Amino acid sequence: MILLQIKEYLLYILVKEHSMKKDKLTKTREKPGGSNVGKYPGVKVFCGPAGGAPKGTYPVNTKKRGKAAIKLAHNAPNPQGIINCVYGHYPSLKAQRESKKSKK
Repeated sequence: MILLQIKEYLLYILVKEHSMKKDKLTKTREKPGGSNVGKYPGVKVFCGPAGGAPKGTYPVNTKKRGKAAIKLAHNAPNPQGIINCVYGHYPSLKAQRESKKSKK
């Protein structure tokens, strides 16, 4: 009987912790530019905080993701901060953008 009560209590604690984490993610995802918080568990380099978005947004661990971050920067509170951060990681993207502008 006591073991059953202990198991139920431990299960209650695990469920409560899980729901607290989920609530925290939900609140963070509601912020501007934060819809993808927590969806990149293996990535360590993000530019979201540079643009006023929550931690864990706008991953830039590859050049392709850097391009995507630039395209989606308009969703963040400070898009230019994200763009500058991406260019800091991949200066070649800035050179490509400037060469396209000069051709127009």
